[in-house]
Amino acid sequence: MAETPETATETAPETGAQGAPPKATRPAKEKAPALEDLPFAEFVGQYFGPKLGEALQAAGATDAVVEVQELQVRGRWGSHQFAVYFAKPELGAQKAFACGPRCRALDTVEPFLIDERKITLDLLVFGVMQRLNAQKWLTAN
Repeated sequence: MAETPETATETAPETGAQGAPPKATRPAKEKAPALEDLPFAEFVGQYFGPKLGEALQAAGATDAVVEVQELQVRGRWGSHQFAVYFAKPELGAQKAFACGPRCRALDTVEPFLIDERKITLDLLVFGVMQRLNAQKWLTAN
């Protein structure tokens, strides 16, 4: 039996806009939100503080204590102390870093991660560890 133009179009597969067969549509899987998308207090308290403490311990500051206080994350061990300050409860807000001996108040505050567009947990921990290494507090000269 010969195909007529009417039956040929009925049996031919449907094509997309560019002649390719259409892709099967699947329901989109919902991704778990990135840690950085969590509320600020939850991110800093449950993820940044503990991970920074682990990084300090791994670097040899075995008596390190990291505390989260509203818009600050403070750490101390031995004769050293530091703080990371957030201007607003947002990861993208301006941040500052201060460090000094434990016997004195922190008096020098420096901008912290000012050129970064996307702030991640690993970047925050890396930035603090880099600043502490610059002070020669974690590694010898």
